[in-house]
Amino acid sequence: MSIAQIAQTTRQAARKLAVLSADAKNQAIEAIAKALEVAAPSIVAANVADCQAAQAEGIAKPLYDRLKLDEVKLKSAIAGVRDVAKLPDPIGVVQIHRELDTGLILKRVTCPLGVLGIIFEARPEALIQIVSLAIKSGNGVILKGGKEAVRSCEILTKIIQQALAETVVNPQVVQLLTTREETIELLKMDKYIDLIIPRGSNSFVQFVQENTRIPVLGHADGICHLYADQAADIHKAISIAVDAKTQYPAACNAIETMLVHSAIAPNFLPLVASALQEKKVELRGDEKTREILDIAAATETDWSTEYSDLILSIKIVDSVEAAINHINTYGSRHTDVIVTEDSEAAETFLDRVDAAGVYHNCSTRFADGFRYGFGAEVGISTQQMPPRGPVGLEGLVTYKYRVVGDGHIAASYVGNQSQKFSHRDL
Repeated sequence: MSIAQIAQTTRQAARKLAVLSADAKNQAIEAIAKALEVAAPSIVAANVADCQAAQAEGIAKPLYDRLKLDEVKLKSAIAGVRDVAKLPDPIGVVQIHRELDTGLILKRVTCPLGVLGIIFEARPEALIQIVSLAIKSGNGVILKGGKEAVRSCEILTKIIQQALAETVVNPQVVQLLTTREETIELLKMDKYIDLIIPRGSNSFVQFVQENTRIPVLGHADGICHLYADQAADIHKAISIAVDAKTQYPAACNAIETMLVHSAIAPNFLPLVASALQEKKVELRGDEKTREILDIAAATETDWSTEYSDLILSIKIVDSVEAAINHINTYGSRHTDVIVTEDSEAAETFLDRVDAAGVYHNCSTRFADGFRYGFGAEVGISTQQMPPRGPVGLEGLVTYKYRVVGDGHIAASYVGNQSQKFSHRDL
């Protein structure tokens, strides 16, 4: 089939999915979880083949880390599928229920977007998360994984479609594309695709944004910061910094720059540097930092670089205001954290840092749909308009206005003092 035919087929299947009950959708999601569990050895084997082929082609380490789908990652992804099933049904929720006049009733009711186009590099577990969220929210989904993950994506899609075939959900609500040419065609399908969600590198996301008229949800960079304030608990700051940088350095919510107040720098920097270097982190610093630490010099480019690796740039600042200015200048509006015992400084930071996630005394690694209790996420958005941050079900629904009357006509309310709107919330 052509891409247009695939998109049409997906939309037709999605329209039937949109009106299914919550129980029917949840049964389909559980069927997927069970099928993935049964097929786990085959899934892991396919991923091993992908990883071996990617290594042979010299894949970058951060991308390789995202590509790898071992038993632990797979189990976590399956747990996320079941968590999605436990969430309230986002469809059919009455957001507004209002009497406009006697017998004339307005309701604003949530409904699916329609068809999602998801384009991602590596991250085969993202396919699992996205499909479960799409089904729960009543949306069809067309997936395009990176060439490095083609075996993983093909077996996952096959297992999911076979599982859906045993339920009332049409398997055609989930489709997989595998070539770059198909990606280009997908981006032209504004007649059939309602939202594009890209997950990958800065250049990849920008390419998608520049080559489609379809709305795009996502983020290009994950330049996250940790600011150790003058009132920071040093041991707390060290623990958070190590976690935020090393727990999964390829993730978009890992910190790339650490800002340190000058008042604590002489005592704090040697300790945190030692802890980070034990974890094999390469440190780069500004001139003031290098007066304390024997590390490489950070350049202007470092402040705006997402390393996605065990590299961290460090800068000394003289105030919380200076830290905020640096973050708002160089950050990507993803997630930033202040470590401090000063509640006033913390509130200033949380109020004035322009980011989807602003944290106090905890790791940026919590910026994740699963950890937020969303079950899973389709991606993280750094745009100003909602949805923002980790996007779960709420980002995959829209709404429609339903108005029910009894022969009411608008002309009755023009120049008629006796005919007025009541606008009474019910």
